[in-house]
Amino acid sequence: MASRVAAAARQAAILTRLSSAKPSPQSANLIQRRGLAGAADHHGPPRINVWEDPMSPSKWKEEHFVIVSLSGWGLLFFGSYKFFTRGKKDKEEKLVEASH
Repeated sequence: MASRVAAAARQAAILTRLSSAKPSPQSANLIQRRGLAGAADHHGPPRINVWEDPMSPSKWKEEHFVIVSLSGWGLLFFGSYKFFTRGKKDKEEKLVEASH
């Protein structure tokens, strides 16, 4: 019988917690729901666009830094490829013309 009284007391405590946890219609409007706003939480100084201060990469937005870095590396590789392979085509053409 004591276990039934204890079970009833626990059930009553659970019901009172659940009933007090429900927000009233007025307080439901005051609850802030963030959704997907985590990216808007800035830590540190605000980031700027590349064209606003092109000589300070530490202030750039991350996506601008990535685009500029990848473009720079691409230009470096393409430029070095063109530099080191520019004379070979002319020599091959001259050899072919000389043999005819």
